Amino acid sequence: MDLFFSAAWFVVVTWLILRAVNQRGLLPLLPQASALADERAPHVTVIVPARDEAANIGRCIRSLLAQDYPAERLHIVVVDDHSADATAAIVKGLAAGHSRVSLLSCPPLPPRWTGKTHACWIGTRAAPAESEWLCFIDADVWGESALISSAMRAAFERRLDLLSVAPRQDLLSFAERLVLPCGLILLSFIQDLRREQARTGSGVTATGQFMLIRRDAYQAAGGHAAVSSAICEDLEFARRLKQSGRSVLLMGGEDLITTRMYTGWRTLWPGLTKNLIDTLGGGRATLTLALFGVVLAWAAVVMPILDAAACVQDRPGAVAALVVALLASAAAFALHIAAVRYFRIPFYYGFLFPLGYTVGAFMALDSVHRRLRGRVSWKGRIYS
Repeated sequence: MDLFFSAAWFVVVTWLILRAVNQRGLLPLLPQASALADERAPHVTVIVPARDEAANIGRCIRSLLAQDYPAERLHIVVVDDHSADATAAIVKGLAAGHSRVSLLSCPPLPPRWTGKTHACWIGTRAAPAESEWLCFIDADVWGESALISSAMRAAFERRLDLLSVAPRQDLLSFAERLVLPCGLILLSFIQDLRREQARTGSGVTATGQFMLIRRDAYQAAGGHAAVSSAICEDLEFARRLKQSGRSVLLMGGEDLITTRMYTGWRTLWPGLTKNLIDTLGGGRATLTLALFGVVLAWAAVVMPILDAAACVQDRPGAVAALVVALLASAAAFALHIAAVRYFRIPFYYGFLFPLGYTVGAFMALDSVHRRLRGRVSWKGRIYS
């Protein structure tokens, strides 16, 4: 019986690792491209929604001003969503002497709108008439100088209506390093990128941190007004766009774009719990996956211990079971060590992954609880 459970553990780990590797191969990397010639570059308006982003907005806008995209064809609109900090003042200072940077103050938030969708919508209405493309970038994102040119060239070559680019995560605090790698590994286990990345079908994946959209496609789909109350507005809009027959693709941008979404427990916990239930597919799926993650994570520690105890008791097949369990657990730890190396954080976080999945499970419970209460809070606002 010991050997049976160890063999089952080995099969599960092998299947999960192979699935994660396969999913990684289905996320194409955005290649760095040379700057587009002026006559070939369409006009782009970059829209940056910002609420209390004084710590991030300067780096974001400076990276946009440093783009190698033809300056006369790149307009930047920052929408200040009632910030209580120095966000607007920082943007005003950076915009001085740069006519292509505009700062808008967001009107009061209407009923049945979330703050980000409203700010994005206001930004699109201020885009110059000649803008053929809209590019939505979060304020906590910054890019290399070739980012816009590379994204535009990829959109042209792949004939896309929406190109979303996943940034490299800059993880600095203990909370970020403990939880986020585990969450992204879990997504690699459960996502079906082959279906979601296909040009047809109902599946879709996207991130609102960087979304480059044809303006006519955006308007035809109803823009952010069509997803005004959505907490995960990026997925909802991408899904709506794909269902209308438009082409949508997510690419990896770790060489060209970086983000730091959270700065510790104070921002990470509410930031993840507000949309975890949407990301994982609903309340029941969220609770199931939370349990799945915790059980498998701790199995990497518990299975070899149980088999070692069986060896001490001299049970039949115990030694073979221990060897199989150790191989499976070593593979699980190796996967997470490889992940932390990818995120450029200390290797010992790869040994803490059972704790990371446990904390993530509590976040999942909190996310479901908040939705059952019908109240989601973020940046000083409460959404029903």
